[in-house]
Amino acid sequence: MTEPKVQMPDQPGHRVPNRLERRVAVRYLRSRRVSKLASLTTVIATGGVAVGVMALVVVLGVMNGLRNELRERILIGSPHLRVLTYGAGIRIDAWEDALAVVRADPDVEAAAPQVLTESVISAGADYAEGVMIQGIDPDSGTERGAVVTSLPDALTEGDLTFRPSLDDVDGAVLLGARLAGRLGAYPGDVVTLVSPNPQVSPVTGYPTARYWRFEVTGLFDTGMFQYDNKLVVMPRTIAQEFAGLGTAVSALEVRVADPWHAQAVGDRLVEQLGYPYRALDWQSQNAALFSALQLEKLAMGLIIFFIMIVAGFNIVGTLTMIVSEKTREIGILQAMGVTPRGIGRIFLIQGTIIGLVGVGLGLLGGLLVAAAVDRWRWIRIDPSIYLIDHLPIRIEPFDVTVVVVASLLLAILATVYPSRSAAKLTPVDAIRYE
Repeated sequence: MTEPKVQMPDQPGHRVPNRLERRVAVRYLRSRRVSKLASLTTVIATGGVAVGVMALVVVLGVMNGLRNELRERILIGSPHLRVLTYGAGIRIDAWEDALAVVRADPDVEAAAPQVLTESVISAGADYAEGVMIQGIDPDSGTERGAVVTSLPDALTEGDLTFRPSLDDVDGAVLLGARLAGRLGAYPGDVVTLVSPNPQVSPVTGYPTARYWRFEVTGLFDTGMFQYDNKLVVMPRTIAQEFAGLGTAVSALEVRVADPWHAQAVGDRLVEQLGYPYRALDWQSQNAALFSALQLEKLAMGLIIFFIMIVAGFNIVGTLTMIVSEKTREIGILQAMGVTPRGIGRIFLIQGTIIGLVGVGLGLLGGLLVAAAVDRWRWIRIDPSIYLIDHLPIRIEPFDVTVVVVASLLLAILATVYPSRSAAKLTPVDAIRYE
């Protein structure tokens, strides 16, 4: 009778886990009556990886969401680029020629003159407060292609035609939703603004305040606290007279094709226009804010990554416990012909499975939590502090890829010590182990 040949499960130079090694690795991860503790630690290790991945995905998504949301809200009432001049007056007299140069740039999609000033507003009662005045061309909102900012999209009532229905007013204005709510001024009501350019009294020879009456013809709600709380928009021609600029304007507002290249476009425009012109892009105006967000994203990601390190130690502990409990079986496998490398690959497969399952569950959970929080706006925040009223979440593929790859590498790295410990066991010592 011919004795059956024993197939060697591992050959010299064999590096890919074979079927036997995969089956043994999966079997060691399953629950057995004699290894309940090892099974529990496996679940804990997998859960640690899942929680770490989910936390990283959500936290990075929150930081991305804050950055993008703030950028979009900022660009509602502020252009990508402002062309200004040096000097205390902050005025551009020959703005028509400068506007022609700006519009000729191939990266400029739209440009328009703008008046910027400040004033005090009241709605006829004793209450008054300071506001920001922005004068724009009324026809900039009639054609979508000519719009420099996305303010027309934020209008909740009225339009940008600034057509008053009352005869005894100096013009029409748009108010931010929060400002209108505090003043109790809505479309059809009249508000009073104090001109920053006082008139000289012919009697006393001293400057006296000049009061302008405007009809509220529309409201806008940008979601940006700074705009909705303080901004008043009026026609440019009236704003020029109101601010005492005559025919001059305060700045040229510019929209470029790529907002992230606004600084480069601004530098090129300044070179073409020459002194005393200067350009101020939206990133420079909010550099401190976005730098703080980037630093916070890095710090939060590093802190949450420590959870992954703890999960890695859990994997080390789990596999070390399995090595201790399966010492006799390891000796038997070696006696059957499994090489030390094969034994090491068995535990490498276990760590990889823990990592894959943990990363998969964490990624799925993180994406679901992020989508739910962002869609239903579960987390409300104070807009007077954070400029926005809810916590936005934006998941970026690059961040997800980094989290998944780093987590899998950490899980595999955690199997090095247990795998080497198992590979160093000799068949005789392992079988005699109790």
